[in-house]
Amino acid sequence: MASGKKRPPKPLDFRNTPLADALQTQDMAAVAFALRHGPTVVPLMRPGAPDDPRDSGEVWTYRDPESGDVALLLFSDATHKPATLPPAVGLHSPAWLRAFLAAHGDEITTVFFDIAGPHPMQASPDDLIAALDA
Repeated sequence: MASGKKRPPKPLDFRNTPLADALQTQDMAAVAFALRHGPTVVPLMRPGAPDDPRDSGEVWTYRDPESGDVALLLFSDATHKPATLPPAVGLHSPAWLRAFLAAHGDEITTVFFDIAGPHPMQASPDDLIAALDA
């Protein structure tokens, strides 16, 4: 007989282990595979509304004050996000990443993965779109 108590929901796991493994080996084909088949951790300026699945929050990007270049920072694990970035993170699907890059790829000059380590990597938005479409 059930006890009638509901278990608390399992917390979201804000990581993509295959992406972390691919970054460790700096294998772009493995990075592409991990991005096509798993979530990406994205820093957010504003988290999404918990009761609105259409609201994924407002993504934080870095604008270089000298050049004006815009970088998108993505993480394989929320624990790799530097504390100096906004505290909120989102866990986004491959389809979301593809749509975001398509919508903002003209203004984003580079995409950094795990910029503070342990195994940073960078790619162009066009390279990531091609990887996601493969």
